[in-house]
Amino acid sequence: MNHLIVYAHPHEGSFNSAILETAAGALKAKGHEVTVRDLNKLGFNPVLSPADTAALREGNAPTDIRTEQEYLAKADVITFIYPIWWTGLPAILKGYVDRTFSYGFAYQYNSEGGIDKLLTGKKGIMINTYGTPGEIYEAIGMNASLKQTSSAGIFEFCGIEVVEHLLFGGVTSVATDEDRKGMLAQVEQTFSAL
Repeated sequence: MNHLIVYAHPHEGSFNSAILETAAGALKAKGHEVTVRDLNKLGFNPVLSPADTAALREGNAPTDIRTEQEYLAKADVITFIYPIWWTGLPAILKGYVDRTFSYGFAYQYNSEGGIDKLLTGKKGIMINTYGTPGEIYEAIGMNASLKQTSSAGIFEFCGIEVVEHLLFGGVTSVATDEDRKGMLAQVEQTFSAL
């Protein structure tokens, strides 16, 4: 299978980078093809400009958007790995979604007023880390909200079947090295099982 991992953490050596290495390693060990798009290393421009919008409406996606859409189109499985900042996606990843999951590529409205999900047939995985202890996010409903807005609101909206959405809380506040090893084991198990 062809796996696309879209990675959005700016710091080298972060726990997110350990998640990325674990996921990619598990996939490669099973013989899967893996492509990683590290948005920060790419210097991906997250701003959907008026020029982008006009070009996309004309069916003439700018080169950087078209490149990412080619990776998305080729993938059987799409994984997003990113930290939760201010209860949402980092700006670079939000901009990636704004620019690449565009109308006519990821979805469109049909003549009956419904939505054609143009990425149907693909599978998706989301992995998030956050500093707040996981029990707090679970108790206040934030984990459910994150799944609703990201798994459902992005992937499922476009027809991508969500296989897993892993949420790792307390990573920078209360998690121990042993806790983080357990988290990485869960990542490895998830990707080895695909």
